[in-house]
Amino acid sequence: MKNKRWSSVVAALVAGVAAGVMPAAGGQMRASSQLVNAPGYPLQASAQNPYLGSVQARPNSGATMDITLDDAIRLGIENNLGLKLAEANQKTIHAERLQVVNYLIPNISLHAETGIHEYDLAAQGFHPSSLAGFAKLAPPGTTFTLPTVTRADVTNAQFNLSQELFSWAGWDALFAVHDEVKAVDAQTASSAGDVIMEVGNLYLQTLAAGTQVDMAKSLLRSDRTALQHAREAHEAGTVAGISVLRAQVAYQSQQHTVLQAEDGFSKAKIQLNRAIGLAPEQKIRLTQASPYADLKVPTVEAALQVAYTHRHDYRTLQSEIRAAKMEERAESGLRFPSLVFHGNWGVTGVSGGLFHDTWAAEGSLLIPIFDEAKFRGDHDVAEAQVNELRSEFADLKEKIDQELRDSILDVQTATQLLVVAKSNLQLANEELTETNERFAAGVDTNLPVVEAQATVAQAQARYVQTLLQYNEAKLTLADRLGIIDVAFHPVLTPKVLKEFEN
Repeated sequence: MKNKRWSSVVAALVAGVAAGVMPAAGGQMRASSQLVNAPGYPLQASAQNPYLGSVQARPNSGATMDITLDDAIRLGIENNLGLKLAEANQKTIHAERLQVVNYLIPNISLHAETGIHEYDLAAQGFHPSSLAGFAKLAPPGTTFTLPTVTRADVTNAQFNLSQELFSWAGWDALFAVHDEVKAVDAQTASSAGDVIMEVGNLYLQTLAAGTQVDMAKSLLRSDRTALQHAREAHEAGTVAGISVLRAQVAYQSQQHTVLQAEDGFSKAKIQLNRAIGLAPEQKIRLTQASPYADLKVPTVEAALQVAYTHRHDYRTLQSEIRAAKMEERAESGLRFPSLVFHGNWGVTGVSGGLFHDTWAAEGSLLIPIFDEAKFRGDHDVAEAQVNELRSEFADLKEKIDQELRDSILDVQTATQLLVVAKSNLQLANEELTETNERFAAGVDTNLPVVEAQATVAQAQARYVQTLLQYNEAKLTLADRLGIIDVAFHPVLTPKVLKEFEN
């Protein structure tokens, strides 16, 4: 969000009412989501991306915790650092709205004091000759003198009221800050979507890392069986010793792959724990194998309608444009006179003696005369800001259209790639089974077995990566539609998806 220039507007509001300057309103645009912890992706720290950090860690329970995607997102919403920062900014903007409102509502104060005061009447303008004249007021036969320095025990209490009766700029500023509040509320909701995006990505990547471990272990068991067959055949004299060495190399190579996969899986779980506020050593088990599998792919036209309704960045920019227009009007309104009322009522007198009521009522008409150049400059700056936001809004609409078309193509392509990768893995496993049977029967050497094992390993890695790509493509589509905060929820999802069919 662009920093707003409130100082000139507030300076007009506080004239004759109170002293002070409104702090500049500011915000943080939505952070882009980045893939982390997936096979082949480097780890990132919360210093680089606050949505990967958390502010409250739960202690280690000592037992393995089952985590669904809903559980991970709920914990992320409760503890994620990025969302906490966005909520702090939201509180700041709400406080600034209260400051603007305070300048437009009646300002009421109560003042009371008592104390002994010493007055120098000569310093107040009373000449000694005039003080001697008061002696003539004394009754006949009495002596009366009035000293030039006197003391009095005075008590007074006063009720004060001031009110901005008319300020064109003030009301426009109030409307502007209301739109700013709407913008920052939308940004906070967008930050919640960022949390869901990051936690969802981490969950998917951890699932993929776990699947990679399972497949690597499965192939390791196959390699162990092939090594056992090679040793038995060599002892029987049916194969040469090179077959045993070949099988041993393949088995140890797969052991290396399993260790790497387990290391990546452990790091992925630690990173997920960090993002959702769990202790790093907390053991977790992911229980949701295929999240977002039921998300339908809409047409581009239907997707645009959903995005324009639900995307928080779209709604944020709309609110910012309205706020900028109101600020532009407020800058123009500073040329107009403003009317302020001041009044007070109270009592004053000598302590323990008689008290008399006092009151005052006055109105002030403030007319700016020699600030026209400043007003024009401020108005031109505000107008330029409106034009800038309008240009950004036009670009955002084009960006949304492009992102949705890209995401729809990504989902369609990932779906087809997943079918091919699954079929390829199935064929590679069948080939490995047949070559193992031929080697066990003595029909062939184990060289085709080793080659088939390498093919299976490649097919497994491709399947895991394609499955991750498939799930992340749907997650990204939900984010670009603006429904990521409801897409993971099984109750709300059908309500949103109905819009695709209209």
